[in-house]
Amino acid sequence: MADRPRGSGTPEEGTPEYEWLYGKKGQAPSDDATRVVPTQAARPDETRVMPATRPAPAPTGGRPAAGAPQPAPRPAPERPAKVQRARRFPRFRFRFGFLKLLLLLVLAFLVGVPIYAYSQIEKVDAEPEGKRPKDQPGTNYLIVGSDKADDLTNEQREALQTGPRGGTNTDTIIVLHTGSGPDTMMSIPRDTLAEVPGEGTRMINSAFSVGGPPRLVATVEQLTGIHIDHYVELGFGSVINTVDALGGVEVCPKTAMKDPKARLDVEKGCQEVDGETALAYSRSRYVSALSDLDRVARQREVISALGSKAKSPWTFVNPLRYWRVNQAAADAIRIDEEMNPIDLGRFALAMTGDNRTCTMPNLPAPSDPNRLVPDPDRAPAVFEAIIADEQVPKASCTPTGRARQ
Repeated sequence: MADRPRGSGTPEEGTPEYEWLYGKKGQAPSDDATRVVPTQAARPDETRVMPATRPAPAPTGGRPAAGAPQPAPRPAPERPAKVQRARRFPRFRFRFGFLKLLLLLVLAFLVGVPIYAYSQIEKVDAEPEGKRPKDQPGTNYLIVGSDKADDLTNEQREALQTGPRGGTNTDTIIVLHTGSGPDTMMSIPRDTLAEVPGEGTRMINSAFSVGGPPRLVATVEQLTGIHIDHYVELGFGSVINTVDALGGVEVCPKTAMKDPKARLDVEKGCQEVDGETALAYSRSRYVSALSDLDRVARQREVISALGSKAKSPWTFVNPLRYWRVNQAAADAIRIDEEMNPIDLGRFALAMTGDNRTCTMPNLPAPSDPNRLVPDPDRAPAVFEAIIADEQVPKASCTPTGRARQ
């Protein structure tokens, strides 16, 4: 665009500089010239902008000056209402805490009852004098079933026709070995002839009557070479009361058995029997040709049945049964003074486990066919396997101790 002429006049004076815009002074403006709009007076009802009033600056102390208008207080912001949530976790925690308390009480009961029962067991001195076999791997328990009747009730003594006499004979002698291999239960027949220290050659069960547990332990060690670590003695009541506390056990006679002397009368086949019948079944000697040899096999059968029934879950679930079983066992057994609760627990586990059972290999004694002696060809293999903590040869482990045909 070409430069416009410039001047010093104002638009009202009509200077040449603005003639193109406003026209010449004194002349009517052309149709396309810009016209000055006259100033109009303000109307009374017009809205006027009010000047903003600002408060005087506050002095150094932070407070507004005297007489200065105070700012209106700002309303506090509204806080959102607190949402109430359903309290579910405390209820869950209460249930979980109650469950933990219940589990602790159950555990205390399961542990406390055997400990209390152990404190009620009679302890005896079973340590023999003189030279003994050296310590051997594994643990060997000597289990003795005596004819002691002091732990029977009056009703039981009347039913069994026995008096309250102290036991003088051992109807059952079993060596229980536990170790790295299968547990082994080896019965020694009561009619076995053995060298009783200080008494000469006699029936092995008489060692108990002449010298109590120490003399019997010494006799068994001398006969077998097996070091006996612990001693457990069972009486009449231990069988009767424990079986009844368990609600009976199962026995499986291969033939019908009647023995008036033992008060036994059972049919052939597996059946549930009570404590008195189980005791008679394990003690009867006059129902088979092998007499004592068959009896020791039945004794192991009853002991195994007791262990199998005792370890059933129902024993631990039923607190009354659990209490009765522990009390029945504690009231009717005696153990050696060195046997602590852990040793007793291991013994109980071994009794309730799967054991290899057999009778000491034997032959009729040359001097008396009614007595027995260890078989010189087969018995050493059984003794040596137990001593070495090895598995007993199956060929040497028979129910009656006689050679397999």
